[in-house]
Amino acid sequence: MQYLGGLRGEGVLTCGDKPVARAEYDFDGYRVKPGQVASSGEIRAAPEVLRELFGRRDVQLRTDDGRLLSLRFSERSLRSASVAAHVDVDGELPWHR
Repeated sequence: MQYLGGLRGEGVLTCGDKPVARAEYDFDGYRVKPGQVASSGEIRAAPEVLRELFGRRDVQLRTDDGRLLSLRFSERSLRSASVAAHVDVDGELPWHR
């Protein structure tokens, strides 16, 4: 596995096509096989936003620089007051060529 770098910033969380809230993100990318990239990291938003989205399969993040990223929560549960959640990331990542 090869570390490809980090991706950090802010953007808008969406569910379906509906904007939900702004969030901060901090993701890392890795080459796991030739031509295959894996990315995961953390999103930070208000606890009520994370509770609303947790477990949904149609969550995306539109970054302020225009990338559209699909998010999948990777934890089994979310603490009720948590302002951060771990996610697996796919989509318009800078490491996909």
